[in-house]
Amino acid sequence: MRIGVVSDTHMPSRAKRLPEALVRGLQGVELILHAGDFTSPEVIVELETIAPIEGVAGNNDGEEIVSRFGRRKVLTYKGFRIGLVHGDGKSKTTERRAQDAFAEDEVDIIVFGHSHTPLMREVEGVLLFNPGSPTDKRRQPQFSYGILELGTEIKAEHYFYDSKL
Repeated sequence: MRIGVVSDTHMPSRAKRLPEALVRGLQGVELILHAGDFTSPEVIVELETIAPIEGVAGNNDGEEIVSRFGRRKVLTYKGFRIGLVHGDGKSKTTERRAQDAFAEDEVDIIVFGHSHTPLMREVEGVLLFNPGSPTDKRRQPQFSYGILELGTEIKAEHYFYDSKL
């Protein structure tokens, strides 16, 4: 199963529409996970033209997105349990807050956002995956998103590009 992973789209303040590089890169995925900070329901509409979407609300999302997705969830696909959370909060690092959100759950992957910083690291048998942002790279050299492939094992990869047009 091929899953597209995005976070922190911050539309329309950071982009008027999804970047072409992202739209092309997500072609053929069976599902899209969004780790929050859509900031507009229009992002959902655009992503749903590509594949079904699961998501969580981030700290910049309004009540419509919070009520549709909630702030944290555990999903199971192909026998793998995926924790999905934005990762915002007041103490610790974004990565640590994401881990803490699933401390009581047995998950194989934790997908999170908030920092806009791509990250892929295994900690105690759990893959931590932050796709970065496709529209707001902050201090990063490029915009980014991720792809998870679930088969007999988990494969994860970041994809980077220079233009958010």
